[in-house]
Amino acid sequence: MCKEFKYLFLDRDGVINVRKMGGYITFYSEFRFMDGVLEALSICNTLFDRIFIVTNQQGIGKGLFTEKGFEELNSQMLREITANQGRIDRVYMCPALKEENSPNRKPRTGMGLQAQKDYPEVDFSKSIMVGDSNSDMLFGKALGMYNIFIDNQTGEFYDKEIINEKYDSLISFAKKYEEILIK
Repeated sequence: MCKEFKYLFLDRDGVINVRKMGGYITFYSEFRFMDGVLEALSICNTLFDRIFIVTNQQGIGKGLFTEKGFEELNSQMLREITANQGRIDRVYMCPALKEENSPNRKPRTGMGLQAQKDYPEVDFSKSIMVGDSNSDMLFGKALGMYNIFIDNQTGEFYDKEIINEKYDSLISFAKKYEEILIK
């Protein structure tokens, strides 16, 4: 990993918060930060110019919760991150069902392209994608990002050919990248 990365793209469920296996996080009362994530985001706040969340949320498309509910959950999540010296510049979300083939649903690149439209300085060759699924890694690869796979032992399949590095958590990645920058 080099020292020239400026932009960080993060998946949400399974990277920031504990994934609800077989279901969807529909209320903040169900939301639990992964161990070390608040510290990791505090570290990343000092290392990256921009930090984004890109998340598929087909539970909205299935009618299990609403975009308003998603935004309320995000507001509480972002308050907690900020209170712990972390930062997320923007959350991008795709509510489409998988079978709808939306250009915004990962692994398609729409959310990344929207981030670049909103923040024209974003250069994907200077970006890292951190995710816990094959679709996250395909998204990053399609945009030319450096891919970090979080192997949180959920059994999610990933293609070893499209990941650059693997960690067991966001905090492990953040501490390693901070160490590289200090050297």
